[in-house]
Amino acid sequence: MMKHLVETSRRIPVLAETDVLVVGSGPGGLAAAIGAARKGVDTMLVERYGCFGGNITQASVESIAWYRHGGTIESGGIGTEFEERAKAMAGSRKEPQSLSEALDTEMFKYVADKLVEEAGVVPMLHCMGVEPVMEGTTIRGIITESKSGRQAILAKRVIDATGDADIAYRAGAPYRLSMKKDLLGVTVSFSCSNVNRDAFLEYVQSHPATLKDWAEKTTGKEDDLFSPYLKEPFRKAKEAGEIPEGVEIAGTWSSLSKEGEATYLNVVYMEGFDATDVRDLTQAEMEGRQQAIWAISALKKYTPGFENARLRTFGASLGTRESRKIIGQYNMTGHDVMNEARFADAIGMVPEFLDGYGMVVIPTTGRYFQVPYGILVPQKVENLLVAGRCVAGDRLSHAAIRSMRCCSVTGQGAGVAASVSIKGKKTCREVDIREVRKALAKQGVRTEY
Repeated sequence: MMKHLVETSRRIPVLAETDVLVVGSGPGGLAAAIGAARKGVDTMLVERYGCFGGNITQASVESIAWYRHGGTIESGGIGTEFEERAKAMAGSRKEPQSLSEALDTEMFKYVADKLVEEAGVVPMLHCMGVEPVMEGTTIRGIITESKSGRQAILAKRVIDATGDADIAYRAGAPYRLSMKKDLLGVTVSFSCSNVNRDAFLEYVQSHPATLKDWAEKTTGKEDDLFSPYLKEPFRKAKEAGEIPEGVEIAGTWSSLSKEGEATYLNVVYMEGFDATDVRDLTQAEMEGRQQAIWAISALKKYTPGFENARLRTFGASLGTRESRKIIGQYNMTGHDVMNEARFADAIGMVPEFLDGYGMVVIPTTGRYFQVPYGILVPQKVENLLVAGRCVAGDRLSHAAIRSMRCCSVTGQGAGVAASVSIKGKKTCREVDIREVRKALAKQGVRTEY
């Protein structure tokens, strides 16, 4: 049985008061804060690390829209700005398998700073939201921990964009969390320098890979699409006894710089870890780095162009695909995603793109589904919205909703809805969705084609 201590009650200073408080600054939280501020309310963005961007800047995931091909229908809005602004600031390269930009994830730290500053968002880095401040069933702010100590931030509306629904969970909102064995895997990403770009690309051309090489299930139309997938070097290393039995290394590369940098290698995929368990997080980070070292050794020995490669960086934090998901006012289903669902409370639309649980669907035919506001609204807690991969939905819908571009759609929807609810003097649950949709349209968001 776990031992417990009783924490002494104490007076906590109020660090700030604001209209909208966004906790977490990944694609969902960043879009939420910018969307709220552009709607004209005081907005604060709290981030536990030293930069904004979440999965982009911490896990180094640069392929924000690798699903995009001819015929893809998208929502627009702030998520599109991430790519456009990065490109304009020389912070992106062509993504190798799609019509999208691969973000320079280091430069995006600065891009995000500029977006936050220009929107008038009040930034708060190195600050972790640890507890909600509740008045009955209504959230009134959060308790934070930082170098400044334990402090409170009070707000009229709070948006949980932590990825793990940390605030919603602690506020008492119902949620689901799959068993470890059923969760999508976690990743320690890494990059390499001193790669002979031309030799490697020649190798890729002579050993072409497609999505069918790694996807267990597709619609069929994906089977011949190019994929920057690498498996052969790791298979050879394993046969030679250089990668232990029980360890499976394979995955994708992304952009290659002219200076010989392979900036995002996503080949370490580890199952059986719960990202809400600190012991699991510790084990996964350390095991992932070990697997990355084995992977680099295999690349150097068995992959033309990587002979003189060396480790450049590890992702600053574990890449997590799945953890808690709220039970919402509405819960998205796989049927919704696969059957072009339409909703009266739509806050955006997302192409029919799935990536998870062995299934890959690439949106090449113009099919899309609408994203309903109800999946952002947790049960039993008032004036709290959730954005990002922890919005409400079932297992199959998560394979679509977890994508970074969909996270930006739910984030912008949450930010604008929070602002509209304040101005209309309504709770988040009672907000006039017609006004929300009008405001989103003014911010460049499309809800239908």
